[in-house]
Amino acid sequence: MFKATVIVKRRPKILDPQGKAVEQGAKLLGFNNVKNTRIGKFIEFFVDTDDKSQAEKEVKEYSEKLLSNPIMEDFEFTLSEWNPSDKEVK
Repeated sequence: MFKATVIVKRRPKILDPQGKAVEQGAKLLGFNNVKNTRIGKFIEFFVDTDDKSQAEKEVKEYSEKLLSNPIMEDFEFTLSEWNPSDKEVK
């Protein structure tokens, strides 16, 4: 079994309205040195296979088809081996 961690970010040339709103709030709170705030998504899940190449393929397809918008967002992911007996999978 593998644990997948996916990070989805807006492409650099795409406006990030949520990031802008957070940055404006930061300035109101006195954080005047904060610049270019970008908001993304952090997603974790498990892939129940012992084949790393199969897990990579599934994570890539899942990320492309469901977790990200290919027009506006890019994603990156990592896989780590996971032994369910080490910690309970919730």
